[in-house]
Amino acid sequence: MSIAQTVLRAEKIGKQVSSPEGTLTILADVDLCIEAGETVAIVGASGAGKSTLLALLAGLDEPSHGRIWLNGAELTALDEDGRAAVRARHVGFVFQSFHLVPSLTAIENVMLPLELAGLPNARAAAAEVLARVNLSARREHYPRQLSGGEQQRVAIARAFVTRPALLFADEPTGNLDSTTGERIIELLFELNRAARTTLVLVTHDQAVARRCDRIAQIDAGRLVA
Repeated sequence: MSIAQTVLRAEKIGKQVSSPEGTLTILADVDLCIEAGETVAIVGASGAGKSTLLALLAGLDEPSHGRIWLNGAELTALDEDGRAAVRARHVGFVFQSFHLVPSLTAIENVMLPLELAGLPNARAAAAEVLARVNLSARREHYPRQLSGGEQQRVAIARAFVTRPALLFADEPTGNLDSTTGERIIELLFELNRAARTTLVLVTHDQAVARRCDRIAQIDAGRLVA
């Protein structure tokens, strides 16, 4: 694998936290390399460290040791402001609980990352992505006026609107019924193919994991596959 193809690389990353019982190891010496355009599922039992690994890879948290590179930038050499700047340029997020701003309409939620980045034509770009997720008719609705599936489609549109190099999704169907969840997963993969965005997905659903190019299995904080 050449460096030019590598969009995300982690070397010997670990995460320890203090507890009343002493130091707890959540992740231990994880090595991971992900190529541009690849789809990778992170799987494992509850509490295995999946969401912690995702947060470290995305620069939302700092490892206790090890190094991480995201699209050429060494996250572990940056402070929080530096990591936030890298995330704003290169990363999109989809979470289980949607994280929409309740006081903003659907289109305003999708416009938000563009406006924060100071990019022009935010409304037109947001409208285009909402059309791709089949929500044009709902774009002036507030989150409380949308179903769970519609809210997650808004969240996906917001994640893709900046054309990120990487999209991180943490149990994106966890709060949805199975039929709606299947549609959301289909949409994620469809947008991944169209935009050639690298997709890193935490899931407990083996059928979803098998659709990815590769499965990374975490067991008790260690990468075992």
